[in-house]
Amino acid sequence: MTATTMTLPVLAGGDSLDRYIQQVNAIPLLSQEEEVHLANRLHQDNDLDAAGKLVLSHLRVVVSIARGYAGYGLPQADLIQEGNIGLMKAVKRFEPSRGVRLFSFAVHWIRAEIHEYILRNWRLVRIATTKAQRKLFFNLRSMKQGFSALTHKEARQIADDLGVKPEEVLEMETRMSGQDIALVAEDGDEDGYAPIDWLADADNEPVAVLERRASDRLQGEGLQAALETLDARSRRIVEARWLADDSGATLHELADEFGVSAERIRQIEVKALQKMKAALAD
Repeated sequence: MTATTMTLPVLAGGDSLDRYIQQVNAIPLLSQEEEVHLANRLHQDNDLDAAGKLVLSHLRVVVSIARGYAGYGLPQADLIQEGNIGLMKAVKRFEPSRGVRLFSFAVHWIRAEIHEYILRNWRLVRIATTKAQRKLFFNLRSMKQGFSALTHKEARQIADDLGVKPEEVLEMETRMSGQDIALVAEDGDEDGYAPIDWLADADNEPVAVLERRASDRLQGEGLQAALETLDARSRRIVEARWLADDSGATLHELADEFGVSAERIRQIEVKALQKMKAALAD
């Protein structure tokens, strides 16, 4: 296997995105003969340098496809990165013997990876759980005529074309036309209110405070009292197994210490824990 020595363009978002696009557009395209030769090297010799060249020559394809998803409010750099993952999967599965160019074969894998990323991250996609709903999600923008709200007739037509209910079309349109509201007020807006101002602090509610105090008392005084109900050997086993600062002693280590079997230590431990549980309940 030959390790690849090629340097991949770095994509970190921000100002570097334009520079990245310039870099990938400057990489020469491969002829079909070159694709076949590199693909054969990859599959026959596991040549990673050949795989790298196939990926590099098609990075511009990912950029072109990712631009088509700019309207979903996700960073373009992230869309490209996900598309690059799809491209690498396509290169791994590419079989030139089928007579198809890598470009045509890779489009499916690139789009699939970008679609999956959008469905995982976009704020609207939690309602897109079925195949038909995903199709609606990715096609509604292009199927709408103009920027005005859909009429019921237009919603029915889109629903028929995509195999979903008209109500789902209208709900998706409503969600896609909505805007995000900042959780925290912007800097300098002293008179404004944001959703965070209306959220209660559950940690400081009286019930929560009392529960924490009771829990602390149980873990402190209650635990100590429960330990005092045990005989010396049982207490030593429980403390070594459950209250040690490190990972705790093993059954076999304690068996060697007390000169009994590990199974006997386990039995003593179970009985001791049961006794402590009863003491804590009291």
